[in-house]
Amino acid sequence: MNKKYVNGQIIDMTTEEISQREIDVANFEAEKQAKETKETADATNKASGNQKLLDLGLTQAEATALTGYTPPVAE
Repeated sequence: MNKKYVNGQIIDMTTEEISQREIDVANFEAEKQAKETKETADATNKASGNQKLLDLGLTQAEATALTGYTPPVAE
């Protein structure tokens, strides 16, 4: 895919444009992976913290009131 659409015409991309596109795609993929990793870590930390509160003797309602975390409902 070394073409681009400009003013109603499909033209070839320059070597610089191709290189920049490859860099942009690689950066996007890295950012996407970092976001997914952070979201997974956040979910794990929330579940772990919730379980620790339950282990201390709090009810789920109390733990939810403190943290706002509600565990997912099993289907």
